[in-house]
Amino acid sequence: MAAKKSAQKGEGESGARVVDVNKKARHDYEIISTAEAGIVLTGSEVKSIRQNGVSLRDSYVRMKGTECYLVGAHVAPYAFAGLNAHEPYRERKLLLHRREIERLGAQVQTKGLTLIPLRIYFNPKGRCKLEIGVGRGKKLHDKRQDQKAKEARRDMERALRTRE
Repeated sequence: MAAKKSAQKGEGESGARVVDVNKKARHDYEIISTAEAGIVLTGSEVKSIRQNGVSLRDSYVRMKGTECYLVGAHVAPYAFAGLNAHEPYRERKLLLHRREIERLGAQVQTKGLTLIPLRIYFNPKGRCKLEIGVGRGKKLHDKRQDQKAKEARRDMERALRTRE
């Protein structure tokens, strides 16, 4: 029987190395569906992202015609870029198939839905990918219910551990 290889720090189940997770997105939005998109990046941006120099907080995805753009994401300047340094808050084009863009666009046209970046990671081939979620904003009472359910689940697990 082969021994299971332990996952390295930052690796997901699929072998992808997760760089940043937008924790605020799952707190503020009810995620309905997700999609995976590539990102058009410059060389210094890729190197900065590999060094965990990215933040998805307060970022969103904007649709312009038949294209999607990541807006508001901060990619820290790469220290060794020299004169070819990139703009930290520039809009970055997302690479999606036309059918995916049409599907996401149709969902966004529905009242109250928006596109939110959930996490950025490197897939096993070394390509930088962005997971996008289609979400509906949560009301305050929804957030309170989620918090109560989370606390109840935590208390149950704690009680089971101490019982054994």
